[in-house]
Parts: sequence; C-alpha cells; structure tokens
Amino acid sequence: MRIFDPHIHMTSRTTDDYQAMYDAGVRALVEPSFWLGQPRTSPASFIDYFDALLGWEPFRAAQYGIAHHCTLALNPKEANDPRCTPVLDALPRYLVKDSVVAVGEIGYDSMTPAEDTALAAQLQLAADHGLPALVHTPHRDKLAGLQRTIDVIRESHLAPERVVLDHLNETTVKDAVDSGCWAGFSIYPDTKMDEDRMVAVLRTYGTEKILVNSAADWGKSDPLKTRGVGDAMLAAGFSDDDVDQVLWRNPVAFYGQSGRLRLDLTTPDPLHEGNSILRGGE
Repeated sequence: MRIFDPHIHMTSRTTDDYQAMYDAGVRALVEPSFWLGQPRTSPASFIDYFDALLGWEPFRAAQYGIAHHCTLALNPKEANDPRCTPVLDALPRYLVKDSVVAVGEIGYDSMTPAEDTALAAQLQLAADHGLPALVHTPHRDKLAGLQRTIDVIRESHLAPERVVLDHLNETTVKDAVDSGCWAGFSIYPDTKMDEDRMVAVLRTYGTEKILVNSAADWGKSDPLKTRGVGDAMLAAGFSDDDVDQVLWRNPVAFYGQSGRLRLDLTTPDPLHEGNSILRGGE
C-alpha cells in the first residue's frame, strides 16, 4: 500500500514518526503551514517557519525515504492578529519556491471580517501563482462556515477544482462535493473523523476527488491514520485499486496541479553511516 498524506504537520513530530510512516507505506506528504499553539508576535516568526518547511523538514523526510512538500499561508486563526497580517506581503516571494504545492491553510476560524479579507487575498495569490488552495473549514458552526467559504471561492478567480475543502465530516460533505471542490477529511483518534466513518462516506460518495489525511500535529493525533483508513477500506470490501486512488492517486492529482510534485526520491536507510545530522553530528 502506497500512501501520500496530503495534510500533516511534521514540524510537530519526531523522526520515529517518519520511520513508522515509511514502514506503514507513506512515501510522500504535504505539510501545510499552521498555527503553532501560541501567538506569533511578528511576521519574522513566519519567515523562520517558512524557511524550515522549505529546508529542514524536506531534509528530515528524505532521510526516511519520504518526499516532503509544503503549503504556505497566513492561517485563519492568525488572520485576526494585526501583528501577523503583514506576512501577506512576504508570501509572494515564497510561493514561487519549488516545493510549495499550494496556498494553505487558509479559510475561517471565527468567521470575522479580517478572515474574510485574508481568505479572499490568498485565493487571489493562489490564482496569480498558478497554485491550488488548501482551505481549512472551521471547527465551530461548521456548515455555516463551509457555505460562507464556498461563496468566497465562487467570487474568486480560482476554479473550484483547484480547491480542497478540508476537515469535512458527514454534515458538510454534500455541500463540499456539490461545490465542485475537492473534499478533504482528517482522521483523528477522538475528534473529527475516524476510519469507519470515513469508509461510510466513501461508500456514499465514491472515491473520486476525495483526500484523506492524518493532519497530525502537536495535539492528540496519529500520523498512521491514513494507513488505518486503507486497512478499513480493504476490510469493508473496497479493492486495492480503490485504496490506491484515495491514498495515492487523488493527492497526486490534486497537488499535481501545481506542477511541482517530486515523487522520485531514492529510499535511504535512516541509520546509514553517512547520516551525521540525524545521529547527532557524530
């Protein structure tokens, strides 16, 4: 089983996670920029973070045979903080980087006017740079937030097939599918979606234009949930080809719209004797 995790925050994970992911079949991933758990105090902290997503994390992932890509943006939560919004002026010089495959995460958190402005501006940036967009749907008032998001996308210059609406569940999937956007689902231990619920959604809506991710971060989450969905699909009677479409070909098709995917990594041994950085610089 080959797996492309289209949304996972590896900055928050350990090298043991990279090894476990490789062993489970993960060969590629996309790491969206996100809120770090405490307030940033200036755009400079975004710049350092973006540089890490473009340099250090791809290096870490490559040691474990995993191709690392990222999406960059001002996230919805920090769109409300005037100390952070100037990063919008810096984004264009980062969106031309080779491993940036979308603008994201963007979208709504509390559905404020500031979030309206940031979402519209970043959809335009995606259109200007020929990139798709990864859109975060809010955790509260989820259906209303999704409908508002779809309205903004329709008013933008970005075609719906170049947008994934993420963190969906059973209450929002129909509207998302009807919008023409891609549908994204995050599989979590206790919240969002689980493997069996995901299988039920796939039975109803099919396997096309659906992305399944672990969205693993610094909270209670599991970077192997994508593999769990694949196993649950097989147990429920889906074919190997169905699993490959959902866990590999779909994310390749969506992020491939950027023209920047690199999926031809060799597979190094993580304990290889030349790997001095991962071994503490010995």
